[in-house]
Amino acid sequence: MRFSKWKFKNFLADVFDLLAFLVFVWGIVLFIRFFIANPYTVVWSSMSPTFEENDFIIVDKITPRFGQLQRWDVIVFVPPGKNVPYIKRIIWLPWETVKIHDWWIYICNSWAAEDCKKLQESYLPEYVTTEARCGKEEFKIESWFFVMWDNRWFSTDSLCCFGLGCFEWANYTVPSNYMIWKVYVRIIPNFKAF
Repeated sequence: MRFSKWKFKNFLADVFDLLAFLVFVWGIVLFIRFFIANPYTVVWSSMSPTFEENDFIIVDKITPRFGQLQRWDVIVFVPPGKNVPYIKRIIWLPWETVKIHDWWIYICNSWAAEDCKKLQESYLPEYVTTEARCGKEEFKIESWFFVMWDNRWFSTDSLCCFGLGCFEWANYTVPSNYMIWKVYVRIIPNFKAF
């Protein structure tokens, strides 16, 4: 009888230790997910050739809190008026003017027309060009970020106000509080591409 009570107490202690370990591990996982990094799967070929459909990416939530987002950073965010996360590249920064002319993007460091330079996009193949969409060729960025997909022929981005047709009533830029943050690494690429 004493032996079985001792065995039962050991069993309960083992169960308690296992539950405590699982709660501890789950707490660490939740902390990492909510405060450090989030995993995502790329949907569609919107960022091709940089990221392909079904690529598994990790979004860094710490670095942007201690530094500035830069031009060409790839971010994950939920656009105003939508409820699905998008992955896009930051092309223009606050207080710049963007012009699309003759299939090329020009960045103006101020709102003066003579201060414009053609944007060099080394991450895209040479044959990729950009066309003005939705009847708008010039964008004055007063705040936040103007984003685009790398796949310029399959684009619902800031050029077209994320498909909302909102040039009259809303902004075409991404507010920082809509961002989930910056893509840090691609973990599992789409092996069909190899």
